[in-house]
Amino acid sequence: MIFKEKQKSQPISKRQVWDAFKAVKSNGGSAGVDDIDIIEIERHPGKYLYPLWNRMSSGSYMPVPVREVLINKEDGRKRALGIPTVLDRVAQEVIRQELEKIAEPYFSANSCKKRFIPTQGKRPYPFTFL
Repeated sequence: MIFKEKQKSQPISKRQVWDAFKAVKSNGGSAGVDDIDIIEIERHPGKYLYPLWNRMSSGSYMPVPVREVLINKEDGRKRALGIPTVLDRVAQEVIRQELEKIAEPYFSANSCKKRFIPTQGKRPYPFTFL
């Protein structure tokens, strides 16, 4: 055989990227600086998710800058909020799922009572401590 198929440097499957996209889709959210929203990615997954998988699995993935949105604080001032692109959120979800598999067994059930535990299916607060 003339061409040998090379193993990707990072063991990330296409299924992981697709599952991460479904998780991001269920959370909703707006587009980032690239103006590509969840609906556009859902319409053309091969155009967006395949290149993301390819870059992540080869170790060449680089996130793009976030979109800055000013939101009002309680005291009337404004603060900056960074909105990542949908593809960056998918990449973050892939990494979160991988790290959770590695780290979760090392936590004691009594180590942090307010920590979100995926198997419990409920969050004591609207954010995670991981």
